[in-house]
Amino acid sequence: MLLFRLMSALLGYVVILVTGKAPERFVNMAASRGIYLWDITRVREGAVLLKVRLGAVKALRHIARRTKCRFHFERRVGFPFLYKRLLRRKALALGVLFFLGALYFLSSFVWFIEVKGTERLAVPEVLGAAAEAGLNRGMPKWRVEPGRVEAALEEKLPLVAWTGVYIKGAKVTIEVAERVVPDAEDNRPSHIIATKAGLVKDVLVLNGHPAVKEGDTVSPGQVLISGEIPPLEEPPKPGEEQKQGEEANKPKKPSRFVHARGIVRARVWYDGYGEAKIVETGRRLTGRSETRVSIKFKGKEIILSGDQNIPYELYETETFVKTIPQWRNLEVPVELVTIKYFEMAEYREELGIEGARGLAGERALAEVAGLVPEEAGIVNRSLEEVQTGHPENIVRVKVTVETIEEIGAESLFKP
Repeated sequence: MLLFRLMSALLGYVVILVTGKAPERFVNMAASRGIYLWDITRVREGAVLLKVRLGAVKALRHIARRTKCRFHFERRVGFPFLYKRLLRRKALALGVLFFLGALYFLSSFVWFIEVKGTERLAVPEVLGAAAEAGLNRGMPKWRVEPGRVEAALEEKLPLVAWTGVYIKGAKVTIEVAERVVPDAEDNRPSHIIATKAGLVKDVLVLNGHPAVKEGDTVSPGQVLISGEIPPLEEPPKPGEEQKQGEEANKPKKPSRFVHARGIVRARVWYDGYGEAKIVETGRRLTGRSETRVSIKFKGKEIILSGDQNIPYELYETETFVKTIPQWRNLEVPVELVTIKYFEMAEYREELGIEGARGLAGERALAEVAGLVPEEAGIVNRSLEEVQTGHPENIVRVKVTVETIEEIGAESLFKP
């Protein structure tokens, strides 16, 4: 079907309106003589709209006389008609050819370079290495050597394990796969401190000295697992109690400093607040939108599509501006500006007390959801309406969420 439409557009076809007492006879006789008609539509009694290729129009005139019907052209579509119009407007034809030639010429250069796959490497670092290998914006595509650029990136960037350079249109994409380098073990002295207030539920010490126990209340910044391990005090053996006084006068063994590691889980509480009006008024989007596209050149604006006047009384806009990339020292002061207008309408919605309470609760929970970490386990959730003591148009709700989560974080220190 797609091939048929392409051939029809290339050879040309017309949309004709057939009128008469029996346009069905016209269609049947044309089909019996091998003339292909398509998109046949009855527009009214005694009138049929159809499409036929340009080469079959002459044969239809004889059929129209035989069936006592008439037809006239509604629309002419295809390359032959476009070619004739261009011949009549030579300046337009030259402009189209110049535009196509300029577009082809500009598409022969690299205007955009995209880097994918970088995590530890900086994009400017990759672009700099590619530029040293001969890949720059504004250069002809036929001068780009993907193999040379790939080899240069792998040679100059030690973190690169593999790279690929692909050219598509006026855009070059550099894909990078970085090497997996194991992190060196950090042995600097450190504590594990609390990042938030909570009630300790359990403590697992992997390295260091426990500073809190289950049931303790901790505050932010408090040491949970200390990186300072005090010397082990051995109890006196039987019969050596007399030497305790002498041992007390001896210098104490120094503490040992380590990089504390472990897990401290605690019960943490989060509070959220939400409110909603019993009767809400305001403005919101209707779903309708209009788009205006224009070209700005030296302070002048030419509208390509869309209405010049804003079609809505209330609206909000989004503006997108595209400019031609600078090539060498040549900068073209042309901007393609697309403005989208989104219609807005005023509304009034009565939620009622129950509806407002439910909406306020949802907003309070949404506020808390932004505070609770994803890995935290929620164990309890409670909602309470806040009473102000006098009637008003707003319902207020407070929500409290209890979680169990890890609250420890490493903090380096100097012994």
